[in-house]
Amino acid sequence: MPFQRFVETGRVAVVSDGPHKGKLVSIVDVIDQTRVLVDGPLSNVPRGQLRLNELHLTKFRIRFPFSASTRIVRKAWTDAKINEKWADSVWAKKVAAKEKRAQLTDLDRFKLRRARSRRNKIRTATFLCLRKTASRNGTLYGKKKMAKGGDKPKPPKKGKKEKTAPKKK
Repeated sequence: MPFQRFVETGRVAVVSDGPHKGKLVSIVDVIDQTRVLVDGPLSNVPRGQLRLNELHLTKFRIRFPFSASTRIVRKAWTDAKINEKWADSVWAKKVAAKEKRAQLTDLDRFKLRRARSRRNKIRTATFLCLRKTASRNGTLYGKKKMAKGGDKPKPPKKGKKEKTAPKKK
């Protein structure tokens, strides 16, 4: 697939370095080959220049005139609902999950490790049971006919006797 994210007026980017790291900005103008003029009206990033290696370009682009003022950029940003689109993106969800993991305490990490261990044991036991059943009835490796000792009903245990209701006369 051809390259989709170009450095252009209106391209929304995430600041990757500096005091505004992690905030969304929009490219307002291209200064030269390595620098752009950015503005983040709703993310509290003042209008200024940034190096391109301090930005990660997103798939979002908003339409506004060349070298537009902050007021026009703010209006285009709200009309395009960039904040909602960003919050719904996989990228933003991964960033939020990473921040949440960084906030875990030792006890939380311990609980998480135990929960994963329990989940994996349940998953493994279920998988082995299904594999055993599939092996017995011949569907494990695509076999059509029944294998020896297929799924037969298991006889009831002899230790417990079932109580039956007395017959009516």
